[in-house]
Amino acid sequence: MNDNHIAKIAFFLIILCLTKSIAEAQSAINLTLKRKLDSIMVLDQKYREDIVLLMSPGNEEYLSKKYNVQKKLLNQTLWKKQHTIDSANIVYISAVIKRYGYPGKSLVGTPSNEGAYYVIQHSSRIEEYIKTIAIAAKRTELPFHLYAMMEDRFLMDNNKELIYGSQAASITLNGSINSYIIWPIKDPLHVNELRKKAGFELTVEQNAERLGVNYKVIRMSEINMKK
Repeated sequence: MNDNHIAKIAFFLIILCLTKSIAEAQSAINLTLKRKLDSIMVLDQKYREDIVLLMSPGNEEYLSKKYNVQKKLLNQTLWKKQHTIDSANIVYISAVIKRYGYPGKSLVGTPSNEGAYYVIQHSSRIEEYIKTIAIAAKRTELPFHLYAMMEDRFLMDNNKELIYGSQAASITLNGSINSYIIWPIKDPLHVNELRKKAGFELTVEQNAERLGVNYKVIRMSEINMKK
């Protein structure tokens, strides 16, 4: 047996091993769950995309005709439709987590591993699942910046300062001025360093622009907490 023949056999064995490894990796993915989570991600955005459109002037006429709803009722109607979907989604995701733990990339691949995250992020049950999300992120089953966004959301919901500056809110500043702002940040001087470390691609200023906010540093003392 000459060297050329041996080399061909070795190459064939390497390809065989690689094919086997890929097949084994693919077989570890729960395809049924993956497809379901992909569908859930679509449903999670079903009306949110048009709600965002509604925030920009000039889209009311188009959306009013699309849904056959009066302009003044559009926001209420779209949120009602989305909340109905969200309620069903969180029930399903809760059952999935109870059975499998967080459905991360090892179980469903990417980007399907983000499906459960967004359902929780858009629910009222962040407090219940934030530790689960933290563990998934630390194990790289989920991008860490998503956990960072949820942590910020949790802090804002509890009237605490953000770490990463990822959340915006329409609030009343002292003096009764209603403003759309980036919620107060604990360390605004170093927030972009923290964002970069967490995996965010945009600076806090760029993220604010994306959200339609004129960014400026706001302190908790400037916010009127009276409901």
